[in-house]
Amino acid sequence: MENQEQGRQSFSKHLTQSEAKDRIIFFSYTDVAPFFEFQEGYLFFVNVTDSLGKAWTFIGTFYTNPKIGKYVSIKWPQFSSEKGLKANDEVIFTERPRRKSKAPWKKFKLVIKRKMRLFGQDIWGELKV
Repeated sequence: MENQEQGRQSFSKHLTQSEAKDRIIFFSYTDVAPFFEFQEGYLFFVNVTDSLGKAWTFIGTFYTNPKIGKYVSIKWPQFSSEKGLKANDEVIFTERPRRKSKAPWKKFKLVIKRKMRLFGQDIWGELKV
């Protein structure tokens, strides 16, 4: 998914019940291919900054399943617990520009959105906790 407003690439999804419960998120590799090179079984770090400016590091792993193909799991137990993530919350990873003097891996801004009901209307608001 392309973020047209800022010209940065992003990937996102709505959390499933099991992802929220187990504090792990899964992406089809096609969703994250512009950001990561697939290496079966390889562990990698995903560095993010949340909407409050706090830095987090998650651990990702590449997998292949004969029925569903290539996918990526990202474990984030502490983040998920502290933020109180729920099923259907939308998570949006937006790539941040890298500085030459910094680490070679990619960094992301992470925004969490939750559907709320306000005056009889469903709206999506950014979760800031």
